[in-house]
Amino acid sequence: MISKEIFLLLNLVLAFYNVGTIWAHEIDTFRTWKLLDQKDFHNVQKVHWKKLPYWVFIPVGFSFIGAIALFWYHPNKIPNWEIWLAFTVQFTSHFLTAIFWGQWQAKLAKDELGGASPWLDKILRTHWIRTALINAYGLMLLYMTIQILS
Repeated sequence: MISKEIFLLLNLVLAFYNVGTIWAHEIDTFRTWKLLDQKDFHNVQKVHWKKLPYWVFIPVGFSFIGAIALFWYHPNKIPNWEIWLAFTVQFTSHFLTAIFWGQWQAKLAKDELGGASPWLDKILRTHWIRTALINAYGLMLLYMTIQILS
């Protein structure tokens, strides 16, 4: 079995991987979709969706499992309130994705307007919130890791 410190470090690595992917979506993927014509939009989006399980959903799933496991398996120096705060931030991101961004992306996939869709505009106006939450989770784990190293 790996040590609690290594387990925290692995969670940190995964969190920062997710930080990278959320920033890719924030500053490139969604904004690039605005540039696509209606003919190409849905083809590009289909290719994007085929890749998501591997480079987004699986790492996010493991990260969420890790956040839950930290309740029981964490370094003794880490107070429970920090684990709860980190979990709450990640859970909030997933919850808001389920009720907002995920729903909007599903509607966008069916919208004939493609890059001119109001659903894409909603995503672009609000996605910074999800980006901030994913970054906050990564920073919380970085703070925890610094605590155990000092």
